[in-house]
Amino acid sequence: QVQLVESGGGLVQAGGSLRLSCAASGRTFSTNPMGWFRQAPGKDREFVAAMSGSGNIIDYIESVKGRFTISRDNAKNTVYLQMNSLKPEDTAVYYCAADGGVTYNFRASRSYDYWGQGTQVTVSS
Repeated sequence: QVQLVESGGGLVQAGGSLRLSCAASGRTFSTNPMGWFRQAPGKDREFVAAMSGSGNIIDYIESVKGRFTISRDNAKNTVYLQMNSLKPEDTAVYYCAADGGVTYNFRASRSYDYWGQGTQVTVSS
């Protein structure tokens, strides 16, 4: 059974940093895209960042460019999201996602076959 388990969320002041981790088990995703989405209260889930299996293709939404960095360690079957200069509008539940195939439509949630349970990130002003 495939599982994605996120960790690293929490409460931080504006301007602070957090590092999210997502550890996959049950299969390897070393050749598959993995990404992060988030959902704020009352809003739809939105794409945040994603990376191809090799790491040579990366995409971010505009609002996090220059502040967030996605990375992965294929030996650990883990993807990370380093979040710096956090803003109150970054407050959301953050979800890790993995593509069971190789679909390079990173921004579409339908491209991903596996999802984590989510981790809460709260940024206070």
